[in-house]
Amino acid sequence: MKLLAIGGAFYTISTVLISRRKAPAAKTVKPYFKGRAPYIFAHRGGLQLRPEHTMLAFKHAQTLDVDGFEIDIRLTRDNEVVVLHDAMVDRVSNGSGPVYDHTLAELQMLDFGYRFTDINGEHPFRAHPDAKIVTLSDLIRTFPDIRINIDIKDGPDTAAGKRIIDALYAVIDDAQAFNQVLITSFYDEQIRRFRNRSDKEIAYGAGEKEVARTFLLYSTNYKNIAYVQADTFQIPAHFYGISLAQPRFIQFLQSQNVVPGYWVINSIDQMKQLLDAGAHTIVTDRPDIAMRLKRNSSN
Repeated sequence: MKLLAIGGAFYTISTVLISRRKAPAAKTVKPYFKGRAPYIFAHRGGLQLRPEHTMLAFKHAQTLDVDGFEIDIRLTRDNEVVVLHDAMVDRVSNGSGPVYDHTLAELQMLDFGYRFTDINGEHPFRAHPDAKIVTLSDLIRTFPDIRINIDIKDGPDTAAGKRIIDALYAVIDDAQAFNQVLITSFYDEQIRRFRNRSDKEIAYGAGEKEVARTFLLYSTNYKNIAYVQADTFQIPAHFYGISLAQPRFIQFLQSQNVVPGYWVINSIDQMKQLLDAGAHTIVTDRPDIAMRLKRNSSN
């Protein structure tokens, strides 16, 4: 995650200093976050265990009783929202080329289990019927009781990025899944566009600029003016040697009812450290390990 745009952050500080005199009030907690903490989210369905972003992965994660899926979305040429991280299909399938150059039907012909390798160097899920492209609509309807953290990957200046907001809203609206989803993106502009598109009570994450501004204000002791618009920060534990998992920073976010979440955490020791420090959400490639820790911690 590219985090700190320092120049822009300092400009924001100066404008906020002028416009805000009192400490901001804590925001209302959205329904998405009213479950029992901590939340364990399977990153792309648990990509170390099954081919990422496939029904194979999501069904397996469901058997582990995870709280949610952390997924990425892309737009196809025919305006379908599909669950995929990369802009290209090459790394995760037997196909090639940009996602946006394909129709959904063309993507459905590809094998998304083809390149997955297990710990023995084998390819156990090649040609598996559940190793296919997944649409966001199918994912929501297949798992209506599981939270879905949606990361918008198409950039705001791309052809796909300019169209994906309306397409994403249409999928969520059609399924009436407003309390089931969390909308995030590295691009603050994509989050802003979705906010403007929706009048529903949906949970939102912070983009890079909001994270940078808030952490800079916190670090320079301007906490009283660090108003956070997002409902959650989903961030790495460290960024270029800077710890974003400081207990006091976590406490600061909690004081504003901003949910502190961390990715991608695969070490059980780091999971425990973060949870002990007050982290609410752990996004992991190893939901099996994380759920074992959660169960043991609650006993």
